[in-house]
Amino acid sequence: MRSKITAYEEIVKSIEDGMQIMIGGFLADGTPELLIDAVIESGAKNLTIIGNDTGVPGRGISRLIDTDQVARVITSHVGLNPRTIEKAIAGTLDLQLVPQGTLAEQIRCAGAGLGGALTPTGLGTKVAEGKRQIEVQGKTYLLEEPLHADLALLKSAMSDEFGNSFYEGTCKNFNIVMAYAADTVIVECDQLLEIGDLNPNTVETSGILVDHLIKGAKCDY
Repeated sequence: MRSKITAYEEIVKSIEDGMQIMIGGFLADGTPELLIDAVIESGAKNLTIIGNDTGVPGRGISRLIDTDQVARVITSHVGLNPRTIEKAIAGTLDLQLVPQGTLAEQIRCAGAGLGGALTPTGLGTKVAEGKRQIEVQGKTYLLEEPLHADLALLKSAMSDEFGNSFYEGTCKNFNIVMAYAADTVIVECDQLLEIGDLNPNTVETSGILVDHLIKGAKCDY
């Protein structure tokens, strides 16, 4: 097994205009702040960001909204980030709101190679506009298509050098499912272990899925 530790500068260089990027976290908990720094430093524009929410002022995805690098956001909640709402109303940000469970299922479907998920959530609302409706056993469902990304930026509590990763508590959130749904997966870790030192029973993202690993600001190794 090879080490996947990658220099911060190399991460910055890999981020390009127009990318579709998934970012883990829930109200900025479990969000890779150093990797968001890398996106900001890259100067990449016209980005599509996929995440549970757009963070809170000064934390998480909110920082990317502030830099005007994001053209489109696919998310389930923006209520704690006034800047996102302001830009959406002004027409400078394409905001696509998705029910939280649906968002998770769309990401999961992309990772599992499925053609989509059927859900009754959103029927009869704006969520259903432009979407296929399918009847199964007398019930009507919306077909929610898979949601894929060029890049997934994740945050682990602990990883080994191969990328096997563990997430602490509720910071598991979207980090786990996003690891399956992107062409390139980058993990920022708080604690770095040598290969073989992470208990296999605690691994929640296999290193097979991880392309690059970067030591976070709190990393003690």
